[in-house]
Amino acid sequence: MKIGTVLKGLHHDENELARTLLRVADQHRADHEVFHLGRDLADWSVRHVREIAAVAGSFGEQLDPAPDDTPSPVDQARRWVSQRMGRSSATELVLVRDLRDVYLRASGVLTDWEMVGQAAQAIVHDELLELATRCQAETKRQATWANAKLKEVSTQALVV
Repeated sequence: MKIGTVLKGLHHDENELARTLLRVADQHRADHEVFHLGRDLADWSVRHVREIAAVAGSFGEQLDPAPDDTPSPVDQARRWVSQRMGRSSATELVLVRDLRDVYLRASGVLTDWEMVGQAAQAIVHDELLELATRCQAETKRQATWANAKLKEVSTQALVV
């Protein structure tokens, strides 16, 4: 079975989604919705990482349950600049790009969860199926939020 390999990739992708959400939240803290909801949505991916690591052992993969969420020096500098700049037309264009990145990452993770769910059904693995179903629904919410916020912000950034 290659489910372990897919879980390893999903583990990596959830880590990246969590990092991206945290980076975007911190970089755009002047937008309170992006800051607070972005951090909450990142927490979902952090939990997903732990849960993937817990089940991956059954499929021959040993994965780290604790994601590396230490901000890089570049992310720390972005946070510092964000705190001082507030909202401007330039930062709105950056937010559009960042939300697009979140949406694309979440969409990829959503596809990964779909594959894991299909495999869990095929091998009749109830624990994995429950995990895939629950996490897929949460990831869909992450992608939906990013898409809706992207629509809102891009209209303002590109037209005004």
